[in-house]
Amino acid sequence: MFLADKASDDGSGIWCSKGTIQRHTELGETTVKRTVRAFLKEGILVETGARTCMNGFTVVYRIDLTKVEALEPTLEPEIETGSTVAPVQSGPGTGATVAGVPGPPRPPNHPKTIHKPPTRGREAAEDEDAQKILAAYPPDRLRGKAACLAQIEEAMKEGIRPEDLLQAVQAYATDSAGFTRSKVCFSDNWFQSRRWQGYLEDIRTKREETQAASADHHARLACWISDRSPMCKHITGTQVAALLASQLVTKAQIQAAGLRL
Repeated sequence: MFLADKASDDGSGIWCSKGTIQRHTELGETTVKRTVRAFLKEGILVETGARTCMNGFTVVYRIDLTKVEALEPTLEPEIETGSTVAPVQSGPGTGATVAGVPGPPRPPNHPKTIHKPPTRGREAAEDEDAQKILAAYPPDRLRGKAACLAQIEEAMKEGIRPEDLLQAVQAYATDSAGFTRSKVCFSDNWFQSRRWQGYLEDIRTKREETQAASADHHARLACWISDRSPMCKHITGTQVAALLASQLVTKAQIQAAGLRL
């Protein structure tokens, strides 16, 4: 639905980063990437080119309307039940029925869950995080502190982790360390234009690569243990604990391989 909202009437001209899709749909980054890949595989989405942006380029997609029209409808068919004497009730269901028994009251038009406002302690913690993030920005290009803090707090409310945003600012500070002063963006413009998004995507990509490499390494260690390989002598106690926590091996397999728990 979000991609359709971004498309022209003929389904073309969709260009928005996966980070933008994630932010507006409140889905996880992995879910967004997996769904887009699935749409491409099914032919619902088609890549038509790329557009340059501040962080490189964004892929342009088109929705294949013929594929969408061929999808099975999700709406249930309407069932004709015939007309009644009084098909529409104009008031709440509290009036008397034929049997003289009052009908059920109309349910209240408000949710049962009432969200509590943030506590002062949580607000103080968020403000401290925002101050710490802003302090990591190149100090000679700080401008509009209040606007910067407001943008940082808005990003955190959208679900961006403070530690990730801090890493993004630190990465920009490192990249721009060799720039002349005029080449470094003022902080209010940097946060307003959300230039941290590109750094955030790099951080998440590297994190996913690290997690994948770690999973592969643990799988290899688990094979050593199950095969009682001589290489088991190189497995540390920390790695044994991690393997047990991931349930890749059992305590019995570890003991059989001659390792200590």
